[in-house]
Amino acid sequence: MKSPWPKIEREIDVTDRALTYGERLVTVSFNPSGDERVRRTKEAFAAVIDAMNELRSCNADQEHKLLCTVAIQAALTAQMWAVKCITWRSPS
Repeated sequence: MKSPWPKIEREIDVTDRALTYGERLVTVSFNPSGDERVRRTKEAFAAVIDAMNELRSCNADQEHKLLCTVAIQAALTAQMWAVKCITWRSPS
């Protein structure tokens, strides 16, 4: 069965550089369980958020900026729910 998790070529090393906007929003360095799926999910959503933030910053159209902001908010919300799904433990 093919893995549903995005292939990330490299693990984000946050020790020797400033975090990107997306990495800060998803708190990419916070993963107490050390779950690889959480790491890859956060990295994928951080990349989407960074792309939307770049698009937002290089556009003068206020409506377009608003659309980018809404996309960033939706991606952040989806990331939080995705991590919740990954880490969910059913009561037994």
